Amino acid sequence: MVTAMTDAYKRRLTAGDISVGDTGPEVVVKDLEREDFVRYAGASGDFNPIHYDEPYARDAGNESVFAQGMLTAGFASHAISDWFGLDRIERFTIRFQERVFPGNTITVTGEITDVADGDAEVIVTADLEAKTDGGDVVLSGETVARLPSE
Repeated sequence: MVTAMTDAYKRRLTAGDISVGDTGPEVVVKDLEREDFVRYAGASGDFNPIHYDEPYARDAGNESVFAQGMLTAGFASHAISDWFGLDRIERFTIRFQERVFPGNTITVTGEITDVADGDAEVIVTADLEAKTDGGDVVLSGETVARLPSE
């Protein structure tokens, strides 16, 4: 379901590896299915039928079942942990903007917007975005990571 990270991001980044404007690894999740929403429900405990029961979702005024927001957030967290390393993430904020439906392909991207010097480290800020294959932004956010100077 999720594409693997590239070899370039398997190594640990340091301050010398990054600059404002750099982009991180894309995480692409192809052709999401209702089954993915059900599996996430089992993993998270979010069994709201609006995410897997089509008649229930339509009766509630929705065009179809749709993904749990935190499933999409998980795709974004996958991208930043691949990029910076999970232990280096200091903050991760997101805003849900649109729903994710069965059949959507989601692509998560990120771009460094600030690099600030700290004590023996740099503090990196990056903007995040998750889009559908149709170009709809479903999630936006920001992450802050601390990277060693060398």
